[in-house]
Amino acid sequence: MDKNSVSRTNIIGGSEVVAIAVDMDKSVIHETNSLFWDTKGNDVIGATSLPLYGAFVSEENCQLFGDVTGKKMLEIGCGSGHSLQYLGERKASELWGMDISENQIEKTKQHLTKCGLSAKLICSPMEEECGIPEDYFDFVYSVYAIGWTTDLEGTFRRIASYLKKGGAFIFSWSHPIHKCVVEDNNTFVFKKCYFDESWYSSSLEESTLALSDRTLSTYVNALAKAGFLIEQMIEQSDDEIIQSRGNSKFAKKAKMLPVTFVIKARKL
Repeated sequence: MDKNSVSRTNIIGGSEVVAIAVDMDKSVIHETNSLFWDTKGNDVIGATSLPLYGAFVSEENCQLFGDVTGKKMLEIGCGSGHSLQYLGERKASELWGMDISENQIEKTKQHLTKCGLSAKLICSPMEEECGIPEDYFDFVYSVYAIGWTTDLEGTFRRIASYLKKGGAFIFSWSHPIHKCVVEDNNTFVFKKCYFDESWYSSSLEESTLALSDRTLSTYVNALAKAGFLIEQMIEQSDDEIIQSRGNSKFAKKAKMLPVTFVIKARKL
């Protein structure tokens, strides 16, 4: 991944990092990010799973899924399998998961086995055809994984193809405003242009990842092009979760601006 001289402040999780601008080469980005999650991803930035959608937003408060009894579920970016466990224990009839990392797929398999659950698991980038059935699922969902795609519109079209007509797509990601704002002497200041969607890499604990920070309108417009109708969008943090974090810098930030967003959209 060829780096140029442009660097900037960026946010990964709740921390400020140095980001280096890079060219958008799909194969290189896939290689970089699969290696990141195969090795230190969980250790460096952790894992987010249901009932949490991300920092300070929970399914228990939002109730976006409702009753999933007998429903067929597909997770994009299944991580270590805890979200699949959450839905499996709520009587979903079928669990499917995909992830770019072989290591994450193995973690999911092992975790679900310990929980007495099973899932059909596929290792693949979310942008690519990988044998997932079409017009099949009641829900496709993704918890802090969609933002890793190198082709947002293409990924949303694929997800639409997996869903039955009227099926729901639920996903969460870091709020783009959160990705621009840092604390500086007890004041929150913009350190990055909101409209900058260029790709960048960051090195964390001797491991490298590659991302692009998209605007909310980019997500909304890509959903519309893929044939989705947005039913609900959540930006506000849960006060109880914020209070449980005490006076941490991240909790203080979540009181002032959105740090996570969640969208529920319906296939028309």
